[in-house]
Amino acid sequence: MAKSSQDILKLCDVVRETAYAIHVYHGHGHLEKVYENALAHRLKKLGLEVQQQYPLTVHDEDGTVIGEYFADLFVDNQLIVELKAARACAEEHIAQILGYLRSSRREHGLLINFGSAKFEIKKYVLSEKIPQTSKVAAAISASVAFVFFCGNYFRS
Repeated sequence: MAKSSQDILKLCDVVRETAYAIHVYHGHGHLEKVYENALAHRLKKLGLEVQQQYPLTVHDEDGTVIGEYFADLFVDNQLIVELKAARACAEEHIAQILGYLRSSRREHGLLINFGSAKFEIKKYVLSEKIPQTSKVAAAISASVAFVFFCGNYFRS
């Protein structure tokens, strides 16, 4: 069931606030799995559907199933959450979440880094709904889809 853009924004806010509370309580320095377990636990306590290491099917451009990957968290059957415990988010982390969104044909993802002294979270939206006003726009939407950066929260 598709949810409205307001619903997904509210969901992202709940995940962000919960992850920040975990960062404040546990600090940085734990393994990624500790943060994954903590976030899954707290989100479930809030009544959200949360699945850990959830297998998502990877599709080729023609729709052929070519494999699967495992999302750290999959929340309410619509939000991919990729967790890190690194000094800072790196380009390969961003490429990973965008690749997950593209391959699994999901629209919304969060990249959360618990490893830094400052809390980092970035929201990504991947959409193939680009207006087809030109051949260039059509080529772009067919090959890489439309990605925009929705938010970046840094707190100490």
